[in-house]
Amino acid sequence: MSRIGKKPVPVPASVTATVAGQTVKLKGPKGELQFTLPEKVRAENGADGIAVSPVDDSKEARALWGMSRTMLANLVKGVTDGYSHTLEIQGVGFRAQLKAKDQLQLTVGFSHEILHPIPAGVDVKVGGAKQEVITVSGIDKQLVGQVAAEIRSYRPPEPYQGKGIRYQGEYVFRKEGKKK
Repeated sequence: MSRIGKKPVPVPASVTATVAGQTVKLKGPKGELQFTLPEKVRAENGADGIAVSPVDDSKEARALWGMSRTMLANLVKGVTDGYSHTLEIQGVGFRAQLKAKDQLQLTVGFSHEILHPIPAGVDVKVGGAKQEVITVSGIDKQLVGQVAAEIRSYRPPEPYQGKGIRYQGEYVFRKEGKKK
């Protein structure tokens, strides 16, 4: 039995939830999201929130039960509060700037600048004294995390000098250099 799946997803008063078959639509102050449930689980809108239950007692249905409940909880948090990732750029001459509304220009030690397209539904801001802090925010948890991971992948932090793009608060294990 899924301990996570048993709990109904609480829906705040500012969010309207609609369950139509396998599709759950949520509309809140930040925007609107929807999720299509797998065939092995079903959802019902009740007084205490959205309850997810498996169709049968198969192993696959029980595995999808908790995952589906978590996906719905992520949607509720997204339309009420939103999600955000903060990236830090460390290195001499490394910086970022918004080229246009939909492009992020990164200068991270290559012979050329990197232009990263910003998808719809994601907001990117560049701040800091030397343009070294990138904030990626939006209502879709998966999309925000994917964009942040793609930006970090251009120059992940290296262990010898610590230069690169890292998540805020990320610990980079440092190595000792070559000895004479």
